[in-house]
Amino acid sequence: MKPISFKRHRFPADVIRHAVWLYFRFSLSFRDVEELLAQRGIDVSYETVRCWTIKFGPLIARRLKRRRPTPSPRWHLDEMVCSIGGKRMYLWRAVDDEGEVLDLVVQRRRDTEAALKLLRRLLHNQPVEPEMITTDGLASYGAALDQLDLRHLHRPGRLRENNRAENSHLPIRRRERQQQRFKSQGSAQRFLTTHAAIYNTFNVQRHLISRPTLRRFRADADAAWAAAVA
Repeated sequence: MKPISFKRHRFPADVIRHAVWLYFRFSLSFRDVEELLAQRGIDVSYETVRCWTIKFGPLIARRLKRRRPTPSPRWHLDEMVCSIGGKRMYLWRAVDDEGEVLDLVVQRRRDTEAALKLLRRLLHNQPVEPEMITTDGLASYGAALDQLDLRHLHRPGRLRENNRAENSHLPIRRRERQQQRFKSQGSAQRFLTTHAAIYNTFNVQRHLISRPTLRRFRADADAAWAAAVA
């Protein structure tokens, strides 16, 4: 991959990388990042931090995504309601059975066409064919899978069967509150796509592993980040 160019920026590349990492890695606002940098003697405005995240965030996310291992072929799909720009919208998301965020799309509707859009994105962008697709009881999923001739893979979720997708909404809800809701459909799509790639890299599910394994996973995540922002 070609190195990321930080030319014509007043601040050093390490400062920009660190600011972008802070914003997407933790539930921080732009002003929070500004305060953290100021504590280290770096005088940068929150508006500058916002511009850095818009310019470099999606690029870093694409590079991180290329480095990820092949996800599981067992997919979980779900949708959640969001208030974006004062309007009711739906965030359609897909994760695998290990919690890896596969793809997401912000849409105005909760119907078959919306479900089709998510499924087509998944089939086009994922390097593995699905073996099982678990959803909630929304009939739009079944209708969309019928059109794609994938109904034999469908497992309509009952009770806890789709908890993997339900639980994956929690980080998004935290960021939604921190940002006082998303301002537009485009900005929400851009932020959430970038956030997903960085979340996948650093989400090591520490409660399931030993301390030595946690240290190794953290080192691997830091190495992946260093390679993506180089």
